[in-house]
Amino acid sequence: MSQLSWWRGGVIYQVYPRSLMDSNGDGVGDLQGIIAKLDYIASLNVDAIWISPFFKSPMKDFGYDISDYLDVDPMFGTMNDFDELIAKAHKLNIKVVIDQVLSHTSDEHAWFKQSKLSRDNDKSDWYVWADPQEDGTAPNNWLAIFGGCAWEWEPRRQQYYLHNFLKSQPDLNFHNPEVRKAVLDNVEFWLKKGVDGFRLDAITFCYHDEQLRDNPAKPKDQRQGRGFSEDNPYAYQYHYYNNTRPQTVGFIEDLRALINKYPGAVTLGEVSSEDSLATMAEYTQGDDRLHMAYSFELLTNDFSAAYIRQTVEELEASIGNGWPCWAIGNHDVQRVATRWGKGEANPDLVKMLNGLLFSLRGSVCSYQGEELGLTEAPIEYEQLQDPFGITFWPMFKGRDGCRTPMPWDNAHLQAGFSQSKQTWLPIPDAHKQLAVDVQEQNSNSTLHAYRHFLAWRKDFPALIAGDIKFIDSSEPILAFTRHFETQTLLVVFNLANKAHEFDVSNFTIKQVITDHGLASAVVDKNNSVSLDAFNCFFAVID
Repeated sequence: MSQLSWWRGGVIYQVYPRSLMDSNGDGVGDLQGIIAKLDYIASLNVDAIWISPFFKSPMKDFGYDISDYLDVDPMFGTMNDFDELIAKAHKLNIKVVIDQVLSHTSDEHAWFKQSKLSRDNDKSDWYVWADPQEDGTAPNNWLAIFGGCAWEWEPRRQQYYLHNFLKSQPDLNFHNPEVRKAVLDNVEFWLKKGVDGFRLDAITFCYHDEQLRDNPAKPKDQRQGRGFSEDNPYAYQYHYYNNTRPQTVGFIEDLRALINKYPGAVTLGEVSSEDSLATMAEYTQGDDRLHMAYSFELLTNDFSAAYIRQTVEELEASIGNGWPCWAIGNHDVQRVATRWGKGEANPDLVKMLNGLLFSLRGSVCSYQGEELGLTEAPIEYEQLQDPFGITFWPMFKGRDGCRTPMPWDNAHLQAGFSQSKQTWLPIPDAHKQLAVDVQEQNSNSTLHAYRHFLAWRKDFPALIAGDIKFIDSSEPILAFTRHFETQTLLVVFNLANKAHEFDVSNFTIKQVITDHGLASAVVDKNNSVSLDAFNCFFAVID
């Protein structure tokens, strides 16, 4: 185990900087706020933090629209603050992974400001430009995720530019070798700063089809999934030509070659494609591609033992020597306590879900607040910040409900997050009841269960590096084994809010494990395990 890379089976705690901790009283979280909470994060027994974008940005998409890749936005602090953050994290043995948004920039980036001026300047081919059709309409039928056409008219060039997200997020032209070099230079800047890796946002969107072929229509019965419903026309197409192009693998190999010059640094790709599991496998196979990748397959509303098993097994069947990373929550989807809890805030469910996530084969991204069991925050239209939600309200209420500030202290203003009278998003009263200080005082809290399980997990190589094999069982029981060298564990979860039985007569149980901090079942005299609501069962077997 001591020879394994830190990221294999590692738990990466996602920090959304606007919402972790506000150090200067402006109502928005910042780098000094992260620094102040690093001791807390270390106490969770995680291996790394992933920090969502803190780069200079007009914040049209809250940092995922970057105007300067090599500078810190003043809202979050200074480069000295980031250096201090790196130093303290490393002192606490926490790796630092940062977001890299490579496929597009802000329209306020200097590259785009120059590119849009004419068709013959030094940056004229750095973005995806195309002539209109004969009738003046957009070059093809591609759609933007955030609504409407993926093309925006620029009168100075008399051309359209491509934007897969907001119109203020123009897509870079990765077919241009100068763009690829500039992007890699930006990445290396942060490697030299000492970061331990990169979460690669929208990595499947780097390349586009140079022939600009229309995307084919998607049948109505296939439009659900990956966060897109029929409320969003984006679901009406197979996105074969505006993302996941074959050239992406070549760029990934160039990126990996750079990363390999910095021992210990890793890459984590965010994958969104028509077949995300196959793309995860393709992007992570071999020593010259991404170290790991995650998709939206467990970020959907689907929640059943059969769905989780099918998702993991499909990836396992294709990934070869690749490595997955699993997530059940992040800054883009409804809080898992609400999404999979069907609207009921049940701490036993959340404890079980965290334990399940930490027991799958692969690495893990765990979103801030999941250790508290935070639910989706109710957001009124007048409080909305997310442009995605503003466009599709009320059918889709946006991503603000999972981005509200962390509750630290129920006794103080703004739950201890800020001294400001108003925070960038409101903190719901329900979250204040789940504040860190409240849960610290309750030995049976979700926070203590999370912390305890991760400390316990470190003693079981099978859970960190072992293979996984699922066992046939009836809904709602999810059962599998994890095996590494001489250690084999039987792992069983009851995903329902009522008791169910699981037969263990086919297994030779050497030791039942109950000190993991979760609600646990035991074997009765009939070789059956009776799992109460949201219980689990761990045992060492032959």
